[in-house]
Amino acid sequence: MPDSGFLALFLVGLLGGTHCVGMCGGIVGALSMGGAPRLSLHLAYNAGRITSYAAAGALVGALGGASLALAGQLPLRIALYLLANLMLIALGLYLMGLTRALAFSERLGQNLWRRIQPTTRRFLPARSVAQAFPLGLLWGWLPCGLVYSALATALTAGSAGKGALLMLAFGLGTLPNLLLAGFLLARLRHRVQQPAVRVVAGLLVAAFGVWGLIGVWRLAGQ
Repeated sequence: MPDSGFLALFLVGLLGGTHCVGMCGGIVGALSMGGAPRLSLHLAYNAGRITSYAAAGALVGALGGASLALAGQLPLRIALYLLANLMLIALGLYLMGLTRALAFSERLGQNLWRRIQPTTRRFLPARSVAQAFPLGLLWGWLPCGLVYSALATALTAGSAGKGALLMLAFGLGTLPNLLLAGFLLARLRHRVQQPAVRVVAGLLVAAFGVWGLIGVWRLAGQ
């Protein structure tokens, strides 16, 4: 995956804010219950969540790298790059509001989440960093179409380290929206969700995917 993948996933995380707030907004709101929002709790929760994203990225990056090393075949590499760039195009279309097709992937993780979710109750209500961080670690495995699509991109990273960095870029992109949701700074969040901003970002992300498909075509011609 070229370096443009980092920017693409950051934009997906940033502009997919409505989805992120919808998925995690309840927990973010719970961190503010019982008093004024505490920055330390929100930062700890989000640090845990992004850590889980990076861990998942490392896992799939290592898996993709091992598959390429074991197979050593060009067709597998082409298939992985094709999947990743088609996902970028789908994410671009999602950001522009043209499709909700990514929702189907959330159903794939429901079985895992049913096993993890009961553990989150041990840390609620989160009144300290020691509770908020593990809560974020667990909540990072919530079934999410955006996360799964980003992981498809990380699969082509070729290594655990690069896969983790790709998902870290995605996670950092999601951070502003969730912090803004926690502190009710709706004005800036509203700007990020402007249709024109989303269309431009969606076109940019989709363009990364199209450019990647051109690279796949060149790879296939080797």
